[in-house]
Amino acid sequence: MSTRVGRGPRVGRGPRAGRGPRVGRIPREEHFDRDWRVHAIAPDFHVEDVWALPFTGTADDFDTLMSYVGGSHHGKDHPLMVRFLWTVRHRLGRALGWDTEDSGSADWTESLRERLPGDLRDGPRGPVFPHAPFSPLYLLDNEFAAEIANRTMHGVMHLSWVRDGEGYRGQMAVLVKPNGWLGTAYMSAIKPFRHLLVYPAMLRQWKHRQ
Repeated sequence: MSTRVGRGPRVGRGPRAGRGPRVGRIPREEHFDRDWRVHAIAPDFHVEDVWALPFTGTADDFDTLMSYVGGSHHGKDHPLMVRFLWTVRHRLGRALGWDTEDSGSADWTESLRERLPGDLRDGPRGPVFPHAPFSPLYLLDNEFAAEIANRTMHGVMHLSWVRDGEGYRGQMAVLVKPNGWLGTAYMSAIKPFRHLLVYPAMLRQWKHRQ
């Protein structure tokens, strides 16, 4: 997988003349219509939502997109609202014991890496996010997955590079497996914040950063 210096995905500009790329929430079918490896790895996870990212480029630009997204996962680089909400969530989790291994069922502590076939388990895992609670699972030429697990839920962030018109664009899917009634209630409670504040703020930041 090659990385080109000085060249990468275009942010906020797309191959569609006069319109630019789609950005924001898109139908979940956009995720299921493609033959991603994550389908076989997390079939018991619910696709919470799918987002079109403000990155476009050629077929070979996914590696540069991963470098860009991976480099943005530093606490100081997140939008102020996102940092505030993460801080609130972290403090609540610490106070209520949501993020400790002895705080709930052992089911959520089993990494999805245990489900990976040999080619994915032995291949590259992708970037590590020291300031975000995600652990990388696998990295391919056009697909990346990272997981997060705690007492409330087990989740997957899936990034991909999809054909769109004459070019390609970035896409993110959020897969979730709630842990009992607490996880279901938690996901319902945070959904408005995710849809109205967290993801829109991150998309705006990515769009205007370059």
